[in-house]
Amino acid sequence: MNLPNKLTIFRVLLIPVFVVFMLGDVAGSAGKWIALAVFIIASLTDLLDGKIARKYNLVTNFGKFMDPLADKLLVCSALICLVALERIPAWIVIVIIAREFIISGFRLIAVEGGLVIAASYWGKFKTTFQMVMVILMIMDIPQLAILTTIVMWIALILTVVSLIDYLWKNKQVLGDFK
Repeated sequence: MNLPNKLTIFRVLLIPVFVVFMLGDVAGSAGKWIALAVFIIASLTDLLDGKIARKYNLVTNFGKFMDPLADKLLVCSALICLVALERIPAWIVIVIIAREFIISGFRLIAVEGGLVIAASYWGKFKTTFQMVMVILMIMDIPQLAILTTIVMWIALILTVVSLIDYLWKNKQVLGDFK
């Protein structure tokens, strides 16, 4: 159990803490700010674990599996909380979560064929915009409403573009389905 894997596990353990502060009436009006801090810390562990793993050659199969899963769990949990708080339309969250299921399934098929599909720049941009969108929506500052809406639409567009990019660049994976 190396440091990057511990950071990944820490990120997963932060998810229920985030949800409790986001949806529960645990800390009153401070709850959303605590939830925001937890989300930002969890998001930063996503940046750190990958950098540390690559820099110090600590890449493991556990990390390859759990890191993207932890990222998806964090973002999807946040988005579901935001739907419950009526800060984002459910259909947008459905599109985002559907993309994650499609890519995960696609990667499983690729692995069975001996292919590893690396994250693309579109996917990294998508993740960045989704995390910024979540942060803005958690803050829920009326003066930032237009910016929040713009970031939401960019995140949604990048979600679809990154899906198309993955499928197009790796269409040979689906060759058996022709």
